Amino acid sequence: MSLFRSLESSASALTAERFRMDIISNNIANVNTTRTPEGGPFQRHLAVYSTKYDRGKPAGVQVVGVIKDQTPSKLVYNPGHPDADPRGYVAMPNVDVVSEMVDMISAARAYEANVTVINEAKRMMLKALEIGR
Repeated sequence: MSLFRSLESSASALTAERFRMDIISNNIANVNTTRTPEGGPFQRHLAVYSTKYDRGKPAGVQVVGVIKDQTPSKLVYNPGHPDADPRGYVAMPNVDVVSEMVDMISAARAYEANVTVINEAKRMMLKALEIGR
């Protein structure tokens, strides 16, 4: 793999991980959203990745879409809530803040790892230029 290809690959991963962090942030922001335009509580979103190819060779990662997590909503007893059903239960989003934070840490670590790869590739290119002097 050439240094430029490793830069391309890591740059695409940085973009994908930033997008993943945006999705996670949106999930956390909607942890208490019980009413959406589609009706019902907010559903957790997940980013879907795919390998990006260049001339038949893997050249990084790309986000191909966002899907909704099909895990059922949590029912919470809160008869005073405006969205409570006749029995007093409210359908809450299927977002678990602890899982989202673990995913956020994972995305941040992957982002950091790719920044390290880019910095090392840059360092190696500079060293190669020094050798050529």
